[in-house]
Amino acid sequence: MFPGAPSAAVGADKAAPSSEKTAGDAASPKKTVNKEDLRKKLTPTQYEVTCNAATEPAFRNAYWDNHAVGLYVDIIDGEPLFASNHKFDSGSGWPSFFQPVTKGSILEKEDRTHNMVRVEVLSAKSGAHLGHLFPDGPRPTGMRYCINSASLRFIPVADLEKEGYGKLRPLFQEPAAGAPAQK
Repeated sequence: MFPGAPSAAVGADKAAPSSEKTAGDAASPKKTVNKEDLRKKLTPTQYEVTCNAATEPAFRNAYWDNHAVGLYVDIIDGEPLFASNHKFDSGSGWPSFFQPVTKGSILEKEDRTHNMVRVEVLSAKSGAHLGHLFPDGPRPTGMRYCINSASLRFIPVADLEKEGYGKLRPLFQEPAAGAPAQK
């Protein structure tokens, strides 16, 4: 890791007693998903990104330029990962966020592939590869979670209750403190 980097999976929330989805329930065991089932469920790009740590093309992916208000969840298991009010335009061509919904929703792992030392970002529950973390983001965290769109599903704020994420609506009631302005 690098100085100032958030630690992985700390401060996880307790599981909610209802069927409503909440963010960061890292107390639940990591789900074991059959790769053949995933091949059937996911597009080839989604599979390569989430299961084989591939990177989708910059500027040619679903969410790099998405400015709608809503929640980004894990494409595999629906775990809430990022919120639109934590998203910013990094100029990289991938969706970038300055923080996850909760630290317990992601894991960070040293990545020494491609002759680089980086921090890989994974979904805490499914283990899916999401992207990488860099210490060049905006305030308030200074971090840039550079995430592959193929690892995410976007849920517009108007659909939170219908999709079972109503408990997360307060995330969108007011702008995040110190959040950079969206286009």
